[in-house]
Amino acid sequence: MSRHSNLLRAIFQEPVNANMHWREIESLLHHLGATIEPTHGARFRVVLNGVEFVLHHPHHSNEFTKQDIKQLRVNLAQAGISPSLHDADQGQP
Repeated sequence: MSRHSNLLRAIFQEPVNANMHWREIESLLHHLGATIEPTHGARFRVVLNGVEFVLHHPHHSNEFTKQDIKQLRVNLAQAGISPSLHDADQGQP
């Protein structure tokens, strides 16, 4: 299983795991076809499958908080992304 699939599963698992780094999330989003543009400050505009949302780069570390991961989960779901759909697209069971 790819690291992107593992990360996507981790984003959607309960309880929320906050041990996810900005570069990993950014890499996953690019892998999923998102465009990511810096806006102002620590904010980044993300467009994925026609859905636009804003991510905040963590200020004091590179790790996302549990709340950030929960919001990312909502954004991914709105864009039609889920671990099972991603695995199916990648030809994995």
